[in-house]
Amino acid sequence: MSATPTPTPATEASIRTILEWLTKAHDRHGSDDADQLYRQLLTLRDTPLPISQRLKLLDLLFAHAERILRADLPGFQEISLPVSRKVRQRVKVLIDLLEILTQDYFNSLAELFDPEGGNTLRAPHASLLRAMQGIAWQIRIDYLVASPTSIGLWQQLHAAYRTARRLGLENFPGPRGGAGVQRAYTDILLAAIAQPASFSATELEFISRYIESSSIRIELQETPPEQATAIFWIDLDRDFPAHALVRRVPGADSQPLYFACDEIAAKARQHHGELAGGVAAESLGLPAFADTRAGRGVLLRLANLWGQPTKRRFPRRRQSYRANLCLGLETLWHLLKTPGTPVPLSEWMVTNESPDGYALMHVSGDTDELRIGDVVALQALGEADKGGDASWHICIIRWAISENPEHVELGLQLIAVRAIAAEVAQPYELPAGRVSALILPQTPPLRPLESLLVAAGKLQSSEERLVLLVESDNLLVREVRTEHLDEQTSSIELFSFSPEDSA
Repeated sequence: MSATPTPTPATEASIRTILEWLTKAHDRHGSDDADQLYRQLLTLRDTPLPISQRLKLLDLLFAHAERILRADLPGFQEISLPVSRKVRQRVKVLIDLLEILTQDYFNSLAELFDPEGGNTLRAPHASLLRAMQGIAWQIRIDYLVASPTSIGLWQQLHAAYRTARRLGLENFPGPRGGAGVQRAYTDILLAAIAQPASFSATELEFISRYIESSSIRIELQETPPEQATAIFWIDLDRDFPAHALVRRVPGADSQPLYFACDEIAAKARQHHGELAGGVAAESLGLPAFADTRAGRGVLLRLANLWGQPTKRRFPRRRQSYRANLCLGLETLWHLLKTPGTPVPLSEWMVTNESPDGYALMHVSGDTDELRIGDVVALQALGEADKGGDASWHICIIRWAISENPEHVELGLQLIAVRAIAAEVAQPYELPAGRVSALILPQTPPLRPLESLLVAAGKLQSSEERLVLLVESDNLLVREVRTEHLDEQTSSIELFSFSPEDSA
C-alpha cells in the first residue's frame, strides 16, 4: 500500500485556511466568493493529502461552486451583445474555478484506480459525475454569453463517459439516487443538438430544466437504432457534440455511438399540444415558463430539432459586402411607416448568404438591444439610393456568437424581402389598444398567405378576427382573420392571415 503523506506544519496550515474559509462561507447565498473559492482550490491542489481527505474537501468546495453558479447564471439572461468586458471578466473567473474543479476530480481518479492505494471509501463514478457537472456548467455559460465552446471541452466530456462505460459504471445511480453518468451525459448532448445558439438565455434555462425533468431515457449504442428516424451520433475521439445522421455520416475510421430522439421529440410535441389545449404546466410537471406563448414555441421547436433533423436546403455563398441593420420591431415599424425619419442603424459585413438568410459580422454601431429571436431588417449599402423601402429585407436573428467584447456575428433567417407598416386593432375598439405590426407578402409555396408580424403576446390566439390599419396616401382599413401561428420566439410572433370575408 502507498504511504500516507505525513502532515507537516505547512499542510496543517493549508487545511486550516480552507476549513476557516468554509466555515465563514457556510451561510452565504450570493455569488461574491468566486475569487476566494478559486484561491482555496489552488491551496488544496498544492497541499499533499490522502485521497479520502482531499475528496472530502473538494466536495465541500464544489458545493460552494454550485451555490455561486446558481446565483450568477440568472444575471447572464439579459446581457447584450457583444458581451461587455465586465461580464467577460466575471465569466473568466467562473470558468477558471470550474476548470480547476473539473481537472482535480479527473486527477483524483488516478489515485482511486491505484492498485496500491487501498482506497475503498469512494466509487469512481462520483468523481466522474462531479467532473461532468463542471464541464456541463462551462458549456452552459458559453451558451449564455454566445461564446464558442472552449477547445478540448467536448473531448473531456467524452473521456469521462468513456471511462464510466469502460468500468461498467455508466448506469450506476448518482449520489442520493440522482442521475448516473449516462443520464448526465445524454442530457448535455440533448441540449447541444437543440441548437443552443438559436435560443435566448431565458429559453436556454427552460430547455435545461425541461431536459432534466424528462423521464425518457436516451440509450447509446454501437449501431443505428432500428425503427427510428431522428438518429444522432457521437464520436468519443472528436472534440464535437453529436451530429444528426441525416446531415453528416461518421467517417470510415471512427467508432461512433448512436442514439435516437424520436421519443423525447414526440413527448415535447405532446406537451405543446396539451399546453395549447389549456392544460397547466404545473400539472404536467413542467417549469412555469411552459405556460407562456414563448414556452410553447420552444417546445414546438424542440420537437422539430430533436425529431425532424434536416439537411441544409441551400448552399451558402461567401460574400463580402456591407449592409445596414435596423434592429427591433418598433424601430423597423417607424422606419417603414415614415422612411425619412432617422432611426438607429448599425453597420455589418455580410460574410455569406443563401436564399434562406445571411451570416453577418459587426462593423460599427450600437448593438445594446440585440437579442436572439428578435426581428431585424437588412439593407445593402447603396440600396438606399434606389429609393423606396423594398430593399429592406425582413429577418429573424437565429444565432449569435461573440468571442470578445469587440466581436459579434449573427445568423439571420430571411422571412420577407419587403414589409408594410400597419396597426392592429380589435373590432369595436379602434381608438384604443392599437398594436404595431408588419404585413409581409405571401411567398408561395412556403407561405401561400400574407403574414402579420407582431411583438410576442400581443395577439390572444392564432384564430382571431382583426382590423388592420395601413396609412399610405389614404387610410386603408382591412378586416382579416389570423389562420396559423407560423413562427414564434421570445420577441416576436408571425401569423398567416386571410381576408375576413374569405372565411
